Amino acid sequence: MNEAPFQTLWVYLAEAPLFWLTATLLAWIGALKLHRLSGSRALLNPVVMTIGLLIGLLSLTGTPYGVYFDGAQFIHFLLGPATVALAIPLYRLRMDLRALAIPILAALLVGALVAAVSAVELASLFGADRTILLSLAPKSVTTPVAMGISEKLGGIPALTAALVVLTGLVGALFGVDLLRRIGIRDPAVTGIALGTAAHGIGTARAFQLGNREGAMSGLAMALSAIVSALLLPGLLRWLGLLDG
Repeated sequence: MNEAPFQTLWVYLAEAPLFWLTATLLAWIGALKLHRLSGSRALLNPVVMTIGLLIGLLSLTGTPYGVYFDGAQFIHFLLGPATVALAIPLYRLRMDLRALAIPILAALLVGALVAAVSAVELASLFGADRTILLSLAPKSVTTPVAMGISEKLGGIPALTAALVVLTGLVGALFGVDLLRRIGIRDPAVTGIALGTAAHGIGTARAFQLGNREGAMSGLAMALSAIVSALLLPGLLRWLGLLDG
């Protein structure tokens, strides 16, 4: 009896321009409250929970991602201003950045190389083909840059995007705990590690720890994208995955 009215209501809501934007914001608010009530447990990361809630809602309602994106694309637009806003905490730490310039650059160089080589070699051991390996190489770079690198290398940008998100989620969930277990507690080192290995999602986790960690992570995220874009083609040629 009530099925037809419900379906009519759902069709109306799903087609409303602000529905998916509202759903995204409500999912984030709910996930953030749950994260705080849990004592800020890493396994209840609000970014991870929000993604899970939205995937569940899209699957339950049979809504294509394109429809969701059309409604929530204002959040996508805000990624640009949010990224630029990372310059504010960096400016406040400019004196520290000057003092740590050489260690930061060395860490970024090593981190970018290790992230790519370890992923490619491990996947190669499991028999992944060349296209998969090329798609996997930029998995620790922020999504827009990683997709561009993947396309130029001959990989699959969509697969690269999925791998980038997965890498960021793993870094956000387990990165801080791993660093603490090996005795690393310095805010700058923690931030650089998260930004280099887990890009934007790692940076969001870093800001939960403090402004210093977040600023360093944002810097590492940006610079590691540049370093990876410059070094990956030569590195993959050296590994025999690209023609000279």
